[in-house]
Amino acid sequence: MGDLGATMQAGEFAKLTGVTVRTLHHYDRLGLLSPGSRSGAGYRLYGDADLARLQHIAALKFLGLPLQRIKALLAQSPPDLAATLVLQRRLLSEQRAAIDAALRAIERAAAELAGGEATAGRRSLRAILEVLTMHKNMEWVKKYYSAEQLADLATRDDPEARSQAEGDWTNLIADAESALGEDPAGERGQAIAARWSELIEAFTGGDPGIRSGLQKLYADRSNWPETFSMPYSEAVGAFIAKAVAARERDAG
Repeated sequence: MGDLGATMQAGEFAKLTGVTVRTLHHYDRLGLLSPGSRSGAGYRLYGDADLARLQHIAALKFLGLPLQRIKALLAQSPPDLAATLVLQRRLLSEQRAAIDAALRAIERAAAELAGGEATAGRRSLRAILEVLTMHKNMEWVKKYYSAEQLADLATRDDPEARSQAEGDWTNLIADAESALGEDPAGERGQAIAARWSELIEAFTGGDPGIRSGLQKLYADRSNWPETFSMPYSEAVGAFIAKAVAARERDAG
């Protein structure tokens, strides 16, 4: 196997990276991954920079971006091997969690069916379908964010923080539900608006682009898949919108 610190021809680089020579040539034709040097005989020579770029390409492909879009993004910012490794590890961990959940559901269904529990087995089979489609059903959300924003969200994602945020959102929505009928500009409404803004800020990391993507997502409800629904009622949404608007007016 080749040494990362040395240049190598396409065949050796392909073995090192697990990418076929045909794919490397395809990337070269597209101008997506063109090695900067060649041997005296004219063979492509790949090095560390090409490895970093290939890792970046793999990460962006994993996010579902087409090759031409990846090419445009790489032209805007140089690849960072360390950052793309972190991103890939995060995304693969999410995939593994989904697969583990599906395997657990399959094991429960198999045990129930083996025990003659037909009804319970059918319930477990439905659970398997839900687990298998859950991750896929969330893929549509990614179209509202750029690759850089998705990478930022993935890098900042943390299971413990995510669990805390989910609890905070649940509590906030419940408090807003109980505040319906009150003045959104009142003390309680403004406290809810402040908490809402803080949670939005925590999710976006202060990035206006991510905030814009989030707004586009919620404004595009007519194109949401049937498996996805609003996490709160229309009444709660209207109350919070009025409370946030009042808070922003007071802020100037």
